Amino acid sequence: MRHWLQTLFLRKFKVSLLFLLLLAVLVHLAMDLTLSAAHRPCGCDGKAPKASGVPSGSPVLASLKKLSLRILQDFSGSNGSLEQSSRPRGAERAGEPRIPWQGSTEGSKLAALFEHPLYNTPMPEVTEKDKLFVVNPMEKFSLRSSGSDEWVSSSKAETLPPTGKTAYDTYPTWLKFHVGINRYELYPRRDPLLLPLLQDLAMQRIVSSVQKTGGTQLKLIMTFPNYGQALFKPMKQTRDQETPADLFYFSDFERHNAEIAAFHLDRILDFRRIPPVSGRLVNITKEIRDITTDKKLAKTFFISPVGNVCFYGECSYYCSTEHAVCGRPDQLEGSMATLLPDKTLAKRRSWRSPWRRSYHKSKKAEWELNPNYCAKVRETPPYDRGHHLLDLIDMAVLDFLMGNMDRHHYETFEKFGNDTFLLHLDNGRGFGTHSRDELSILAPLQQCCSIKKSTYLRLQLLATQPYRLSDLLREALAADPLAPILAEPHLRALDRRLGKVLAAVARCLARTAHPHQVLVDDVGSRV
Repeated sequence: MRHWLQTLFLRKFKVSLLFLLLLAVLVHLAMDLTLSAAHRPCGCDGKAPKASGVPSGSPVLASLKKLSLRILQDFSGSNGSLEQSSRPRGAERAGEPRIPWQGSTEGSKLAALFEHPLYNTPMPEVTEKDKLFVVNPMEKFSLRSSGSDEWVSSSKAETLPPTGKTAYDTYPTWLKFHVGINRYELYPRRDPLLLPLLQDLAMQRIVSSVQKTGGTQLKLIMTFPNYGQALFKPMKQTRDQETPADLFYFSDFERHNAEIAAFHLDRILDFRRIPPVSGRLVNITKEIRDITTDKKLAKTFFISPVGNVCFYGECSYYCSTEHAVCGRPDQLEGSMATLLPDKTLAKRRSWRSPWRRSYHKSKKAEWELNPNYCAKVRETPPYDRGHHLLDLIDMAVLDFLMGNMDRHHYETFEKFGNDTFLLHLDNGRGFGTHSRDELSILAPLQQCCSIKKSTYLRLQLLATQPYRLSDLLREALAADPLAPILAEPHLRALDRRLGKVLAAVARCLARTAHPHQVLVDDVGSRV
């Protein structure tokens, strides 16, 4: 009898315990469902991202060039599911990026600047031959419903643009940016595309991360669900770290914040020759290590002694365990730069800069020894005609303001020949010092004593109190998710350096009886 009672008690105890555990599980499930419903954004689509046809961990890298070629030849739309983006971890900290010059902002110096007549001069008419790409606006493409990588014509698919929209309206932002490039500019002054493009760079879900081949330092190519791509440069130094005075310029780290600041500075100067760049906080584990298909890169991940996730990749400099990039513990800052169209679609020509440095510890370049060097350059194609030399001087002004000594080459789109702008790419070695001004960067201006009149007038404007350059850049950078981007000494150095650029032009004007040869008129009666 006693044994029977003990057995009965144990059975009832087990049943009660199982009931309590089941009840606890049900309570937790109910709480999770309640919290999910409370935090779900209004109108969101609860479907899994399978509709994109790009499952996480299986990016379409092998066929990406083929896809881009098909898209840019006739593309006019993409699946709505591909347009959706997910907020990356860490974005809540920074908030959504905004562009201060979009719309009228009361008290905004940037808004006032872009209303100034100097920033509203008429642009040349863009004809079909002036466009980088000419696409068929009627042809529609869609992803195969089977999840295939390939695009099919709308004659075989039943997708149509949403009511009231043209085919162009359904393009992803990166494609709109590529299609908008022309002979005269990368993007218009008042481009409504910039805000969504910067938002995509900061928040689009990353489906692939591979190391960019070539180059001297670690860079990654990030791919988004809509086939857009960005160049990611990881944080290597803090914002207040100056380059040591004894360090050669070609041995310096590239800075992610310099890439971000260079884009905004380039726009403030009205050059618009740098592709849009946004800061981003990336999860090394989930957005790089776990989804990379780059076997060489995958082998370089490790956990540091304090538990941070690190990696170093393969490159010519600073790719070793001693120079690894580490998260905190796996959150990593970096710059995300919009990639230009693939060179198989839009060939680019690389030009060796006449004022390239020797990249030798003891040898000097010819321009450093010959004060009349510019006369030789003026006789050499393509600098012997057109505005190529003046565009190079524009670039020298930009580099001097940033303190960038690493402009050994530059590029142009081959389709436009020599009659086009210079691309201001790879600005990671800017903003390394604020306490020293490297006047040798201004050699093209000092030796040639020529500058576009429009550039000079804008520089004069940016030296006045209502449009002070440091204030404008500070305001522009405040919109970035990683703000503050530059330490205050770097911003103050901009005003000092701008004064030195204007002083160099003043010396040229004082030495000549022909001011029009110094200030080359490219504006005429437009201002």
